Amino acid sequence: MKHKNSGKRSKVALRDLSESSLLHDLKDPKFAASYLEEVLDGGSMPSFLHAVRNVAIANGGMQQIAKRTKLGRESLYKALSHTGNPQFTTLHSILREVGLKFAVVPH
Repeated sequence: MKHKNSGKRSKVALRDLSESSLLHDLKDPKFAASYLEEVLDGGSMPSFLHAVRNVAIANGGMQQIAKRTKLGRESLYKALSHTGNPQFTTLHSILREVGLKFAVVPH
């Protein structure tokens, strides 16, 4: 899953989420972390938000994540939309619910 980003959009991030194998794979925190890291390396916030949304869908769906994080479902959809601008605490809550966390590492 990890490989150098050539500046192109991640093929993994752009896969159709209806592919059951991707949905299944994103339930695994290690795979989901690699998936999000690869998308984040591309530097596009809209792509990252879309990827977080994919991980949320794979891990119970947006409604369940909204309940577990005590965030409004509509707010969650808006935060993870292409034009979303979520607060750090929102992203932190979502990632924590799916078994992930933010980390800063040396480049």
